[in-house]
Amino acid sequence: MKRYLFNGLAVFVLILFVGPVLIHQVLKPEGRRFRAVRLEDTKYTEVSFQNTSQKLSLAALLFVPEGDGPFPAVVIVHGSGTSSRDNGWYLTLTDYLQTNGIIVLLPDKRGSEKSGGNWRNSSLEDLATDTISAIDYLKKQKEVPVSSIGIVGMSEGGRIAPIIANESSDVAFVVNVVGGALSSHDQLFYEENYNVQEMGFLPGISNIVSYFSTYSLIYLRQKEFWDAVGDFDPVPHWEKVSTPALVLYGKKDTNVNSAASARLLNGLKKQNITVKVFEGSGHPLEDPVGTGNSIFRIDALNEIGDFVKTNS
Repeated sequence: MKRYLFNGLAVFVLILFVGPVLIHQVLKPEGRRFRAVRLEDTKYTEVSFQNTSQKLSLAALLFVPEGDGPFPAVVIVHGSGTSSRDNGWYLTLTDYLQTNGIIVLLPDKRGSEKSGGNWRNSSLEDLATDTISAIDYLKKQKEVPVSSIGIVGMSEGGRIAPIIANESSDVAFVVNVVGGALSSHDQLFYEENYNVQEMGFLPGISNIVSYFSTYSLIYLRQKEFWDAVGDFDPVPHWEKVSTPALVLYGKKDTNVNSAASARLLNGLKKQNITVKVFEGSGHPLEDPVGTGNSIFRIDALNEIGDFVKTNS
C-alpha cells in the first residue's frame, strides 16, 4: 500500500514540476518565418520620464511623424514579461502608425531595458500608473505637436488598458490588441490546456494536467508574479470605460480565448466598444497561412490607424 501511495505521489510531483516544463519546451513553433520591422530601420528619440507615485524612472522611445503636426499620439502598453526594444511585433505597429501621421511613445516596461522597477511583483494597477505617467510626459512636451492622446494595449497591456482609461481623463481613445477579457486564472488555464492538448493528451486528461500545471505556475514557480495579478478581472473595468474603444482578436489565438473574450465584451452592450475578430490569425494578428508573412496583418493595422484618426 505504501508503495502505491509513493508511486502516486511521484506521478503527482512529476506532473506538477516536470509537466509545465515539457509543455513549454517540447512544443515546436509553427515554423513560419514572419516579416517584421527592425529597430535599426526606424527613426526615434530616446526619452525618459518619472512615475512620481511609484518613485520610478522610466525610459521610452519616441516616434514622431514627418511634418509640422499637430498629430494624434498613442502610448503603447506592454504585454506580459520583460519588454525588448527590438520586438518586431511592436515595431511593426509603431512604424505603421508613425508613417501614417501618428506619434508613438513606446516605453521600456518597468524592470526592462533602461526603466527602473520590477514588473514581477507589480499589480496591473501598478503598471497602469506607468502609462499614466507616460501620458503626463507627452502632454508637457511643447516641442512635440500632440493633438490628442490615446493608448494601445498589446496582449496583457490590453487588459491593463481599461484601468488607464478610467484613471486618466486625458485618454481620448483605447485600443486593445488581443488582450483577453477573462480573469487571470481562467486566462492561464486556457493557455495551459491548449498546450497540453497539443502534446496529445485527450481533453478529459488535459484538464487534469492543465490544472496541476496552472497550480504550479501560480503557487510555486511564479508565485510572486501571480500573487500580484492572479485575482484580476478586466470586465468590471471595461464596464466603466466611456471613451471610444477598439478591441481586436485573432480567431485562432492559442494564448487568449478570443471567442469567450469577444462574447464577454459584446455582452456589456456598450456602444463605445467595438470588437473585431480576425479569421485565420493567432495571437500576433499575423497574416493567415497562404496570404503573406507579415507579423501584423495590414487590415488590422488599418483598423487601428483609422480608429485613432477618427477619434482624435
